[in-house]
Amino acid sequence: MQYRRLGSTGLSVSVVGVGTWQFAGVWGKQFEQREVDDILSAARAAGINFLDTAECYGHQHLSERLIGNSLAGRRDEWIIATKFGHNASNDLKDENYSPAQVLLQLEESLRALRTDYIDVYQLHSAENQFFDNDALWTMLGKQVEAGKVRYLGNSVPLPHAQFQLPRSSAFGISVIQVPYNAVLTKAEEIVLPEARKQDLGVIARTPLASGFLSGKYQPGHEFAKDDVRSWRPQKGLDRDINAALELLRLRPAHVEPVAWANAWCLAQAQVSTVIPGIKSVEQLRANALAGDVAL
Repeated sequence: MQYRRLGSTGLSVSVVGVGTWQFAGVWGKQFEQREVDDILSAARAAGINFLDTAECYGHQHLSERLIGNSLAGRRDEWIIATKFGHNASNDLKDENYSPAQVLLQLEESLRALRTDYIDVYQLHSAENQFFDNDALWTMLGKQVEAGKVRYLGNSVPLPHAQFQLPRSSAFGISVIQVPYNAVLTKAEEIVLPEARKQDLGVIARTPLASGFLSGKYQPGHEFAKDDVRSWRPQKGLDRDINAALELLRLRPAHVEPVAWANAWCLAQAQVSTVIPGIKSVEQLRANALAGDVAL
């Protein structure tokens, strides 16, 4: 495994991390605690020290609770990023981004993760009006001063990157999370240059393009109803699957698809880490191989 600096935070993160939306049970599989334990244990054995989660990944912080249970007694071995504000499991809607509500979410995330601090606390896919809020960032700055949060981040939707990213340093944000993969390359236009300018750490999510760069899917594939990919129109799915299959033809024959897809993102020096969603120990090991691939 290789490690990179997470921007100005100075944190040394494994170039392959673990994305954990799947632990919420919305990617066609329900997880038991032992399965999460096995995946995270295998991750540490492979040299992985970074994971990303969110308060809204599952009802009542399900993903965070599974992670907290798994990491009990070895919290100091991990760099944990989580998110706030994008909670669809309550009826508060826009109020989820208010300072008072975010502070409650922070306390609940700390309890769920069984920790007294979060390494990177990220605004989650917010519209510009919720991002551009001095009161919110002032409150979060106080949580950094109190030691409950080490660094602030922004998991930014690409359509809002042009507005939000230039304001990162002013709001104390030092880490950016963004969709980036060989199919979806738009981050190269705005995100990576701005991150370089401000020395922002970059977390690349969906490095496998929702699994399509694994090479497992063909056009026309129908996903189960409990899989978030089934929410998309078939035409869009087929377009991305076809694009992924074409791109996979470019990989060296000796490199497996998932390792190639992760390494493709990491070929950009500005990307600190990728966070593929991993459902099994076998998938974990296949993704971790990207740490040894040079493209």
